[in-house]
Amino acid sequence: MSSSPPDLVSLDKNDSLAWTREEFEIPSARACGADSDGEAIYFCGNSLGLLSKKGRKLLMEEVDVWATSGVTGHFSHPHSRPWKHVDAPITPRLAALIGAKEEEVAHTSTLTSNIHNLFTSFYRPTKRRWRIVIEQGSFPSDWYAIHSHPRIHSAVLSQEQIDNSIIALAPRKGEDILRTEDVIETIQKHGDEIAIVWLPLVQYYTGQLLDIPPISAKAHGVGALIGLDMAHGVGNVETKLNEWNIDFAVWCTYKYLNAGPSGIGGFYIRTGLDDGDRRLAGWWGNESATRFQMAPTFRPTPGAKGYQHSCTPVLSTIPVLATLEMMEKAGFSNMLEKQRLLTGAMESLLKQSKFYRPDARVETDMSLPSGPAGEKGAQKVGFKIITPEYPWRGTQLSLFIMPHRESDGAGQGSMPRIFHRMIKRGLVGDEREPSVIRLSPVVLYNTFQEVGRAVQIFEEALEAEVDWEMGRENQGHREDDDHHHVTGVDVVNKG
Repeated sequence: MSSSPPDLVSLDKNDSLAWTREEFEIPSARACGADSDGEAIYFCGNSLGLLSKKGRKLLMEEVDVWATSGVTGHFSHPHSRPWKHVDAPITPRLAALIGAKEEEVAHTSTLTSNIHNLFTSFYRPTKRRWRIVIEQGSFPSDWYAIHSHPRIHSAVLSQEQIDNSIIALAPRKGEDILRTEDVIETIQKHGDEIAIVWLPLVQYYTGQLLDIPPISAKAHGVGALIGLDMAHGVGNVETKLNEWNIDFAVWCTYKYLNAGPSGIGGFYIRTGLDDGDRRLAGWWGNESATRFQMAPTFRPTPGAKGYQHSCTPVLSTIPVLATLEMMEKAGFSNMLEKQRLLTGAMESLLKQSKFYRPDARVETDMSLPSGPAGEKGAQKVGFKIITPEYPWRGTQLSLFIMPHRESDGAGQGSMPRIFHRMIKRGLVGDEREPSVIRLSPVVLYNTFQEVGRAVQIFEEALEAEVDWEMGRENQGHREDDDHHHVTGVDVVNKG
């Protein structure tokens, strides 16, 4: 496969958003673990977005203000960004991006803390309505946090109710993604008992974009609230929280908004949503006009900011401003169209691979079609795409690698070795145990020709796995499962 097929060259040449790549600092391949120099092919923006050049510039300006002005930077700022109002240029842009009113948005804290904040305020279980619907495969931030809330209400709920408070959604046997009709059926079945439906906008493992409007309508139809984790959605897919009638939502900004490692989060609260006087008050949630009077009585800021606890972290906010300004200039609708083409090109090339196994089942070590005659390893090595086709996805494609290892550790999975070979060749994606590699070509800094090279590298890594498997079979030795750490991800200590 050519690294620069004519169609990819043409797509890059005609890309009206090609200018945005020059606004970012592209990581070094060698620094990311490769054996070669030059720029990495960075397809990991779904995990951590890159530093923009303007983000660096603004960060250094804030460091200089800190150095020269100290505490007075909160009130007097040479770049007209006083720290006490550092979120002022952020919240209107975020609101426009997620389809909300500005007063419904707070730019603050971290995703898990914001989940706890909102569930403390809006999860109000009763003897009859206490259950929470959540996907079984949700990220631990959600799964752990939400399981903790029914236990807090032991004065209202029996131990049996607490033990049965979570309704876990899962794909059908042999399928990879949630079906909208199954989610709706579950809500209908348990409707009188459900307090909150809590779902991802984009599922982190599969990359599935959920069909939220009918789910939201059904949740409200049975008298429940609906909330969204938008960690993989904000800045990635079209979002219309007001139109979808979402009650509350949380997100992080270090993925598609490029805030930097462990960057700031945010949340949305629908106007008029009643908290039953269960708000967790904090100083920064007090109305700004009287905040510095240090009055004994809490006077909440109207809207979502009234639920904010502490002042906005400056250094993780400023890179977000740079990204939001760039998105405004690019136009989010234009970004979505490029995303359709960019991820679509990667999907098309992957489906041309001889290792592509679209009909394989992921729940067992599948019976796969044989490869070329005499290639015993090729009977085992392959992948399937578990991400839905457009329009039910964002930028990410999740590749299930075979042969796989069960989640309990059984089996001899090939994913870590394949992933390690990709890193060594300069392709940075990320791995999710036991068997998934996620690749996300991001609109703002990836190119179509990078897509071609990425698929080529992936193909080479699979070919090398066939050779490794054949060598192991011929030599009659077992796989060494020792692991080591490379660029923050677990890989197998062999080629």
